[in-house]
Amino acid sequence: MTTINVLETQPSSRYDELDPSQDGNKNTTFADLIIDGKSLYQMLKRHDLVPALGWGTEENQRQMIQYFLLKEPHEYLYYRYPILVCPLCGDEECGYISVKVDRDEDVVIWKDFILEHKNQPLNIGPFYFVWENYERAIQGTLGMGEK
Repeated sequence: MTTINVLETQPSSRYDELDPSQDGNKNTTFADLIIDGKSLYQMLKRHDLVPALGWGTEENQRQMIQYFLLKEPHEYLYYRYPILVCPLCGDEECGYISVKVDRDEDVVIWKDFILEHKNQPLNIGPFYFVWENYERAIQGTLGMGEK
């Protein structure tokens, strides 16, 4: 039997308010993906990437939402999507973590996380979300972080 996970989102930032590391660095704010109460950003923080949702231009945010709601495939990754990206520019050429996203009736599956620029599989997931919870969480990321 598959364990169903709960997906939530919340505004977050790359650095805590008093973190001296933020001096001279961009303190990107974004929509953190919280899976069963645990931050995906924190789980993968060692890679110095941030979630791709909730920040950047409105056009980019809407595109990412379309991808994660499986309304269209990524232009060259197809049904893999950049889930964590460069915290400075969001550009995939800087390196990113991708995830395979599938939907089986009313369940969305995130699996096969890969640190792309190293083609390195990551030992995380799979995660299973009920569509209604998933759709609400992903749509709620629009405008959650900085623009």
